[in-house]
Amino acid sequence: MAKMKKAPRPKAQTPKGFRDYFGAEVTQRDEMLHQIAGVYHHYGFDALESSGVETVEALGKFLPDVDRPNEGVFAWQDEDDTWMALRYDLTAPLARVYAQHRNDLPTPYRRYAMGPVWRNEKPGPGRYRQFYQCDADTVGTASMAADAEICAMLSDCLETVGIPRGDYLIKVNNRKVLDGVLEAVEAASHMPEDDAPERYNDYGQWQADILRTIDKFDKVGEEGVRLLLGDGRRDASGAFIEGLKLDAAAVEPVISFLTSRGESIEETLENLTLAVGSSEVGFQGIHELKEIIDLLEKQGYGPDRIVIDPSVVRGLGYYTGPVFEAELTFEILDEKGRKRQFGSVAGGGRYDDLVKRFTGQAVPAVGVSIGVDRLLAALREKGRITATHDGPVVITVMDKNRMADYQTMVAELRNAGIRAEVYLGNPKNFGNQLKYADNRNSPVAVIEGGDEKERGVVQIKDLILGAKIAENATLEEWKERPSQYEVARSDLIAKVREILDSQS
Repeated sequence: MAKMKKAPRPKAQTPKGFRDYFGAEVTQRDEMLHQIAGVYHHYGFDALESSGVETVEALGKFLPDVDRPNEGVFAWQDEDDTWMALRYDLTAPLARVYAQHRNDLPTPYRRYAMGPVWRNEKPGPGRYRQFYQCDADTVGTASMAADAEICAMLSDCLETVGIPRGDYLIKVNNRKVLDGVLEAVEAASHMPEDDAPERYNDYGQWQADILRTIDKFDKVGEEGVRLLLGDGRRDASGAFIEGLKLDAAAVEPVISFLTSRGESIEETLENLTLAVGSSEVGFQGIHELKEIIDLLEKQGYGPDRIVIDPSVVRGLGYYTGPVFEAELTFEILDEKGRKRQFGSVAGGGRYDDLVKRFTGQAVPAVGVSIGVDRLLAALREKGRITATHDGPVVITVMDKNRMADYQTMVAELRNAGIRAEVYLGNPKNFGNQLKYADNRNSPVAVIEGGDEKERGVVQIKDLILGAKIAENATLEEWKERPSQYEVARSDLIAKVREILDSQS
């Protein structure tokens, strides 16, 4: 009889595009989310936890990575042939929740949500297929006061977690102004020439490509945008990128729009008015921007925190009005040692048509999404992570036959509100127990051998102080600053608490 082949062992590796988060990272993220939730709650927003799985029909098709399987979402077919998918953001599920429960929810409905989202996109450096988002949205009002409130709240969130004023800017634009610029482009030109790429015969695609070109302004500058709107340009590698082949007259409204940011908000609004020409929708967008800025100034949020910036073009297709991004302005070094600005950590805008997919009726909405991992990376870069991952007090085991005594100690510590554990590895090598405590970032180790048991005392070792002394002190200082104390067994809780208080 043929010998059965053993099944190969599975590879112990994280799936491509995913990562594992360990103690300190989780603690830091939780602390930051707690701080942000506090700001959201302070503004009157309620928490919402929705399912991580939605029907594909409910999610819609708003991911740009259409070349990926299932257009960028992780999807599967259920037993009843319904297509299901992991949520790719927290906004599309909100639209479903509001449409489903609108009769039971207040109007406007203000909610915040935090949690992981999944995108079936090509992974890269710092780009994962699972990541955290932290959103706040107001559904059911068209008032620009809601948009202004979201911007003010975003500013407060950044400052609360440790990004001071001067290290960030919230940049506001309006898709209606962009639509006005597109109307001005169309008025100055006919549709592209017959020799233009075939996709430009689709007017919607033509508009999308103009917006995509506008979005490259920060990277290629005014001249680069001119070339990309015209015949094309060569990039740094020498490859030729075909342009949109707009008439020279049609390029001017776009350039006027991109260069419209002035020394003051008033000057910027005047320049935008010129850029949109006679477009009615463009004028409406400018009026909305002015209203938002006026409302913010009344609350004390000036141009040192929030500005109008025409270069902001949000990529998702459902934004219908004001859009905004939070950009961190301090410099960091990239992987090649070059200085660059940290960049965007949050964005959002008004999406008045998203709920309409479910109800058939227009439901105005506006929201913001904070990129949790990006913001955490920024805080680490600036040394502003406040949460620390402190390990437990470790009860060492000197005699495995006295495990009941050690369990009694750990129960007393836990009942006193102190995080603690008994060492459960091989107790033969005491040095390994202390190494374990160091690896756990433990603040204190408790030692009770047979001699201590007979005398009714315990040894309490301050591991944090001990590490500092060993690193910096001379032998004389060791004697003057003991890091290990002998106390009565009855004083265990009091001494441990005293050491923990001194460390904090």
